Amino acid sequence: MITSSAEQIDDTKLDITLRPQAFSEYVGQENTKKNLNILIKAAQKRKEPIEHVLLYGPAGLGKTTLAHIIANEMGANIRTTSGPAIEKVGDLGSILTNLSDGDILFIDEIHRLNKLIEEVLYPAMEDFKLDIIIGKGPSAKTLQLDLPRFTLIGATTRLGSISSPLRNRFGVIHRLDFYENEDIEKILHRSSKILEIPIDSAGAASISRSSRRTPRVANRLLKRVRDFTQVENEKEINEKLTLQALKNLEIDALGLEPTDRHILATIIEKFSGGPVGIQTLAAATMEETETIEDVYEPFLLQIGFLARTPRGRVATEQAYKHLGIEYNKENQNKLL
Repeated sequence: MITSSAEQIDDTKLDITLRPQAFSEYVGQENTKKNLNILIKAAQKRKEPIEHVLLYGPAGLGKTTLAHIIANEMGANIRTTSGPAIEKVGDLGSILTNLSDGDILFIDEIHRLNKLIEEVLYPAMEDFKLDIIIGKGPSAKTLQLDLPRFTLIGATTRLGSISSPLRNRFGVIHRLDFYENEDIEKILHRSSKILEIPIDSAGAASISRSSRRTPRVANRLLKRVRDFTQVENEKEINEKLTLQALKNLEIDALGLEPTDRHILATIIEKFSGGPVGIQTLAAATMEETETIEDVYEPFLLQIGFLARTPRGRVATEQAYKHLGIEYNKENQNKLL
């Protein structure tokens, strides 16, 4: 899915190439940048690591990028891993004991850590101690190791899935919001220079409108439009080429793909606009419930095409208009 905000294989190299290295290069999230900058400068004056930081918000908004910028601004090494990758307590122990004073440990998808690993993480975050149990049964012994004073940066798309004890051990918590189109356009102009393909203002505006207000999606679309432009033997991305490329990709002016439209059309045509339960919707559209909740729903909710009610999902009047389907307000009110 081109407009999915979830990271894909091709994004790894792209993100490294286009990722800003300093706050001065990072576009958007102004309040978060300002507060993190103050946090870093204060810690540097005290000559100590910054507090543990938790970043949350929809995928593709720059949580990983911010973690790397924090490390760069602090002049610290960063070790990157993810919640699902830490399967055993020994895995976490190996990572922690190999850190040095001032290092940053970045855990993406931190909400997917299992509870046993979380419990080992509590004393590591608070007291910089690691408790290791040697042996089993009555003869088991607990060994406590001193850890370097590190900083943990966690990133999650599901803040509510993180347990309160873990969440409360973060000194700084920031939410990243969807971007404004103007900021996406600035990102596109910066990325086009790095990719060495000029783009005019109208072309950047067209990609921005279809980017779902997400930098990762914008950069991914820029690559696809660049391919189309080069195949057409053009030297600059313009509005005409952008619109043709997006049409070929079946992405509309709001960034909706066929699957987005299929989900909305299913709610409207098969379930009279809703409400419909997420599992029923998943079965009807042949999509996983997690895929609908994590990939498609956030943006559809953000632009007001979908609403959540106690009884299920409902397509809004705006969704009807976008799909060109007549909206019957009386019937909809009866269903709700």
